[in-house]
Amino acid sequence: MRNQFRTGLRAGIAMAAMIIAAPAFAEDDVSASAAAGSDVAADGDEIVVLGRGEARQVQELGAADIALEVSGISPLKAIEKLPGVNFQAADPFGAYEWSARISIRGFSQNQLGFTLDGIPLGDMNYGNHNGLHISRAIISENVGRVEVAQGAGALAAASASNLGGTIEFFSREPSEELGIEASGTWGSDENKRAFVRFDSGNIGAGGPRLSLSYVWQDADKWKGDGVQRQNQVNARIVQPVGDGQFFGFVNYSDRRENDYQDLSKEMIDRLGYSWDNYAKNWDFAVTIAKIYQNQVARAGYDAGIANGSIPAGTPFTAPYAGFGTTFPGPVQTVDDAYYDAAGLRKDWLAGVGVDVPFNEHWSMKVQGYYHGNEGRGLWFTPYVTTPGGAPITIRTTEYEIERYGIVASSVFTLGANSVEIGVWYEDNDFNQARRFYGLADTANRPSRGSLKFPTDPLATQWDFDFNTQTLQYHVQDTLDLGAFQINAGWKGLRVINRATPLVSGGLASGRTEAKDWFLPQAGLLYRLNDDNEVFASYTQNMRAFESSATGGPFATTQAGFDALDLKPETSTTYELGFRTKSSRFQGVIAGYYVDFKDRIIAFANGSGIQGNPAILQNVGDVRSWGVEAAGTFRVTPDLSLFASYAYNDSQYQDDVLNAAGAIVVPTAGKTVVNSPRHLAKGEITWDNGTLFARVGANYTSKRYYSYVNDASVGSFVIVDASIGYRFTDKISVQANATNLFDKRYVSTIGTNGFANSGDSQTLLAGAPQQFFATLKVGF
Repeated sequence: MRNQFRTGLRAGIAMAAMIIAAPAFAEDDVSASAAAGSDVAADGDEIVVLGRGEARQVQELGAADIALEVSGISPLKAIEKLPGVNFQAADPFGAYEWSARISIRGFSQNQLGFTLDGIPLGDMNYGNHNGLHISRAIISENVGRVEVAQGAGALAAASASNLGGTIEFFSREPSEELGIEASGTWGSDENKRAFVRFDSGNIGAGGPRLSLSYVWQDADKWKGDGVQRQNQVNARIVQPVGDGQFFGFVNYSDRRENDYQDLSKEMIDRLGYSWDNYAKNWDFAVTIAKIYQNQVARAGYDAGIANGSIPAGTPFTAPYAGFGTTFPGPVQTVDDAYYDAAGLRKDWLAGVGVDVPFNEHWSMKVQGYYHGNEGRGLWFTPYVTTPGGAPITIRTTEYEIERYGIVASSVFTLGANSVEIGVWYEDNDFNQARRFYGLADTANRPSRGSLKFPTDPLATQWDFDFNTQTLQYHVQDTLDLGAFQINAGWKGLRVINRATPLVSGGLASGRTEAKDWFLPQAGLLYRLNDDNEVFASYTQNMRAFESSATGGPFATTQAGFDALDLKPETSTTYELGFRTKSSRFQGVIAGYYVDFKDRIIAFANGSGIQGNPAILQNVGDVRSWGVEAAGTFRVTPDLSLFASYAYNDSQYQDDVLNAAGAIVVPTAGKTVVNSPRHLAKGEITWDNGTLFARVGANYTSKRYYSYVNDASVGSFVIVDASIGYRFTDKISVQANATNLFDKRYVSTIGTNGFANSGDSQTLLAGAPQQFFATLKVGF
């Protein structure tokens, strides 16, 4: 009966969405911005802006589009429909950080740049060392717009990793009118979410404007036992001064989430997509750990007998009598599952600044920022036992970040020229440690929980202090000659990394430096007429080294580090494109070629939970080329269509060689891991002012997860839908369905890195069909 209900419900939503599907009109402040860039419709209500007037491939997504997604969605998931964007996650919101992965044109997440209101977010990797994920940096309802540059990011972007593109997030400003927004969401897997925002409006004539927001979210995992919880507070103030303004903000996030079990294709075939960690079955996890320790002891005994270190005839004594050495079905290895795992993160992000036009020819913006983070990644590991206690310990990777910085720019308008100069400086202190915490030999449940910061460690495997100092400047001139617009400039970047061991644990320490004071960028825009334009761009970029014990050159042994011929990764990108618009249609098509040098790849070394140092190799050059296209068509004032397609061919150009020149890994001619060749997205949208709905489909082609391309996951199509009704301009209800047709598929790949060849435990299953309902009110 339940299956019949679910089938009927999803069919009903699909039919309703396809008949009445579509995006809400953007809020006034977002619509105005979008209209200025798109000029597609007379009323300027397009909420996907295809970069009109830009001499590079760039698109912009507004807050109204994000609002139609399920409440709490990551802005990264919202932009996955843009051409060339490959985003995957194992949860319906795209916010579960262990699984959230984005790549563009074959460049992985740590080779892209991310900023929020100009403040750097680092590379947003799970093991954060220089920033934080956007889902923690700001509440999703407070994102005003997102700008995606697939190849040539803005020269001013504060990023030391943007080899392959830049994603810039911009927050909503405090409203000039007094108001309160609130929403409540309930959905599948006991998902509960509450959001409230207060806007003070103008406090007196010429006075400040303040916004204060809070969100609480709690949801069960869609499989296994565990939760995804988050509390966030955002506060922002703006004080107008003449034509300029002072501004400041403070954002806080406390995120605690239980992990899903990483899978391999063999595990999926044997155990199914719904296989997960053992929580809450503590006793079973203890049994598996005891059997594993018996296996280790037996292997040592057999080796001793074979080499004569144990006298023949000596009987084998198992450390855990009565448990044997054979796992109970269907478990076959100790890595099939663990008891539990979790990610804990607390963040403070704050900034103050001034944005002022001194006169019609000169303006300046300066802001300083601070980011503090405390984090833990926890795994209940059967590889290390608690002396006198359970055959399991809690293994942590611990993070503490204290980073300060300043971002400044000034624009001078001189006739047809607009000259911009700017600087970014950051000092980042990052402490990272690997520790083990003991567990008592208890029954039914462990003596420590997974969602609390553990104390009193049993042992420290390694502990490092890292310091990263970043200095970037840029100079750019924009010359507008009417039909022609020319952009030309450059940036200089120097990043110094220092690793100081407190407990080395055999990992590398030392100093690295990435420096290039001249990284040019040039663009040309030719306006054929009011409706059509051609653009071309050329960009050089460099990625600095990572300061971390779990990624980059320090995440290996000292001998491995000393043997590396360290060169920072660099890229050169060429783009050529065409944009067009009419009263009903706007579209863009672009081609690109990327020459990527000194690509450093990390080969996984054992299962992720063991934490073995990665094997780093310079694979040489990577070549990428492709075509991207996107378009929106307004069929009627209420009905519109959106579609995008991207073709990407990214290949390693060289084999991995050893010191003697012999081939270690034959990567030449192989496709770059996690770079699908085809991405296609489509949406049907409808909005008559009262009733609104949307249905969208997302196609992703085959992806490789081994460097020699002998392990891959298949293509898939995921359909999402939304439908809603506005009672007034302040009150509405909305229903969302994610993975509407309950497709079983592998979403994220590479959670535990990539192997040279063969299957590996580095996959996560995508979330199944889920439903959500949201009530939104305003006063």
